[in-house]
Amino acid sequence: MNHANKSASTSRKLDGSFGIYIHIPFCKQACHYCDFHFSTSLNKKDELVNALAKELVLRKDEFKNKYVATIYFGGGTPSLLAIEELKFLIDEVYKNYNVSEKPEITIEANPDDLISEPDSLSAAEMLPLTIFKDYKTIGINRLSIGIQSFYEEDLKLMNRAHNSEEAKKCLEEATKHFDNISIDLIYSIPGMSNERWIDNIETALAFDIPHISSYALTVEPKTALATFIKKGIIKNVDDDLAQEQFHILIEKLEGAGFIHYELSNFGKEGYFSRNNSAYWQGIPYLGIGPSAHSFDGKHRGWNVRNNSKYIKSLDKNIVPIETETLSINDRYNEYIMTGLRTIWGVSLEKVAQEFGESYKTYLLAQSEKHIMEHLLYLDDGKLLVTKKGKFLSDGIASDLFKINLS
Repeated sequence: MNHANKSASTSRKLDGSFGIYIHIPFCKQACHYCDFHFSTSLNKKDELVNALAKELVLRKDEFKNKYVATIYFGGGTPSLLAIEELKFLIDEVYKNYNVSEKPEITIEANPDDLISEPDSLSAAEMLPLTIFKDYKTIGINRLSIGIQSFYEEDLKLMNRAHNSEEAKKCLEEATKHFDNISIDLIYSIPGMSNERWIDNIETALAFDIPHISSYALTVEPKTALATFIKKGIIKNVDDDLAQEQFHILIEKLEGAGFIHYELSNFGKEGYFSRNNSAYWQGIPYLGIGPSAHSFDGKHRGWNVRNNSKYIKSLDKNIVPIETETLSINDRYNEYIMTGLRTIWGVSLEKVAQEFGESYKTYLLAQSEKHIMEHLLYLDDGKLLVTKKGKFLSDGIASDLFKINLS
């Protein structure tokens, strides 16, 4: 794919990178646990894609002195977009921004969108599988596939659009065309035994996937899952089991050569998500689309969480965004939260430089009891969580926050 007309090799001096996140707010059906912004109606898809392109144009000067290192299609289900629509949006990025020579371009996808035709068709009736080749042709070089589980009962409980066989078939096909593949797996699903969880992990490892993102099933308010649990239709999530399965996950994946580089993310050497790693290290990003968030280091913005309002606003050349200026406490707290989730930890020197010596003193004082309890440790000027503390890292981080009680 030739984008030589617009690249980061421009003669103008650039002072760092940023990422672009493009939110595709459409899904075939609603997963029972999901509280992200999406619509199951595709009626406004064409208008929405045009609005996304317009927002890219209207916001092109926000990071004009930086280059785009990553482009990430998230959702929702970006794999519902046609190849032509994805290419249109990627082209708009190249037309309006300075893009690095080899950006990481990721698309989140569901297995049922990636496999070829249904098994009910005969070989003669089946069309050739081209989607993986098409993705590569338009510049996509990383797949993030929402497997969640290889067990039928788990997929039905979560109301996923694919089945177990489709999940396996998808990975068989994907690994023929892409080496940079991540999959999502969910643990602590009601009814999931440790044996079933181990089998899920081993099934994933058999496909030689270099990156796995794995999350405990979370019961979000106002989701179908929360309603089913409240009515007693489904058992509640067992926190003790979740912790057990989290430690099983770490043991299995580290034993297979994965690096546990972020609380929910495991990658082989050279296969960490560049997009997500940038988030966790405080690198700016531009969020495009309804409900998308943006961050420039000192300000956070979020777009309206409504497809119709988003489209109507962009029709008037207005980006429907609200912004806030982050206080020094906000920025410190965010650094603590993200830093403790990663192998890079929290740098005491960075805390002192960016927030002041008083914040470093406060951090060390607040950390003392967690160090004594072997939940945190200091190494080469960095504060990190121990293996024992990993599952509790968000709670530990909140205890280190600086709260403005006034």
